[in-house]
Amino acid sequence: MYIVFKTSIRLSFRTLACVLLLTVGTSLSAQTKSTYPFVQRDSTLYLDVYRPQNPRPDKAAVMAVFGGGFVVGNRDDAYQRQVAEVLTQRGFTVISIDYRLGLKDSTTVKKHSSLFKIDDLFQYCIDIATEDCAAAVRWVCAHANEIDIDPTRLVLTGCSAGAIAVLQLDYCRANALPAAKELPADWKPAAVVPYSGGIMCHKRDLKYKTPPAPTMLMHGVKDKIVHYKHFGLPFCAKMYGAKTVSKRMKKQGIPHWIIRFEGVGHEVAAWLPNSVDLFCAFVDQALAGRISSLDATMTDSELKPTKWTTMTMLQMYKGVEN
Repeated sequence: MYIVFKTSIRLSFRTLACVLLLTVGTSLSAQTKSTYPFVQRDSTLYLDVYRPQNPRPDKAAVMAVFGGGFVVGNRDDAYQRQVAEVLTQRGFTVISIDYRLGLKDSTTVKKHSSLFKIDDLFQYCIDIATEDCAAAVRWVCAHANEIDIDPTRLVLTGCSAGAIAVLQLDYCRANALPAAKELPADWKPAAVVPYSGGIMCHKRDLKYKTPPAPTMLMHGVKDKIVHYKHFGLPFCAKMYGAKTVSKRMKKQGIPHWIIRFEGVGHEVAAWLPNSVDLFCAFVDQALAGRISSLDATMTDSELKPTKWTTMTMLQMYKGVEN
C-alpha cells in the first residue's frame, strides 16, 4: 500500500474548513486590525494584531494559529476572525500569524509520497510551521511596546494543524530542539491551549527535559485526523495526541489540564469560540501563577459529528491505493 496525494486534497480541506465554520457559527462583528511582516522565508510572512477596545490591565495576549492540515488555511479566514472577536471581547490582544504550508507544494509532496516516507513529510511540515511560530514569537517580543502587550504573558493557541504547531513549539523549546531555535532566549509561553493538537516525535518515549508551559489539552476522543491517542508506523516518528501527551505529562509529574470530549472527533478543533469561558478560566489561573491539574470528560450537545470531521487522516488526505 502507498499513499498518493491528489489535487483534490485542497478541496477536502476547504470542505472541512467550511464544516467547522458552520459548526461554530459565522456571525462576526466588524474587526479592526494592524498587519506586520515578521519574517522573510521564500516569501514574506505576515501577522495580524487585533487590539481590544478594553484591554486587560496585565496586557496579556494570545497568538492564534490557524488549521488546515498544512495544506490550506490563512491567518485572516473567517474562523481566525471569530477567534479574534471572542478573545478581544475578553480584553486580550490577539495575534494571528502566517506559516508555511508544507503540503501546499506538490513537488514536496511527491518527494515524500511513499508510505515509508510519510513520517518524514509530516515531520517536515510540522518543523517549518514550528519554526515560523518561533519567528512570530520573536517578532512579538521585539515589538511588544509597539503593540502594547507583555511578552511574558503571551498565550499560544491553535486549531488542528495550528494546535500541533503550538504544542510542538513548546515541546521543542522545553527540549532545546532546532525547530525552536528562533525563540528569544529564556522566553516561555504563559500558557499553551491546543484544540485537537499533538506532538511529532521520533523517540519511543516522549518526554520533557525541562518543564513545559501550563498546558490545557482539548481533544475529541474519536478524532482520527489528529489522533486522540497516537498515529504512526513502527520504528518511525509518531504523532502523539492529547491522551498520550497527558499520560506522559502525568508520568513526569507535570501539572496540566486535559478536556476529553466524548462521542466526537475533529469538531473540537474549532471549538474555542464556544469554550471561551473554559479557555479564560485556565489562562487566568496560569497568568496568576496558580498550579493546578484537571482531567475531565465533557459532552456538548452542540458538538455534532459530521461526515468530514469523523474521517481518518488518510481519508482526509485522499487517494489511499492498494
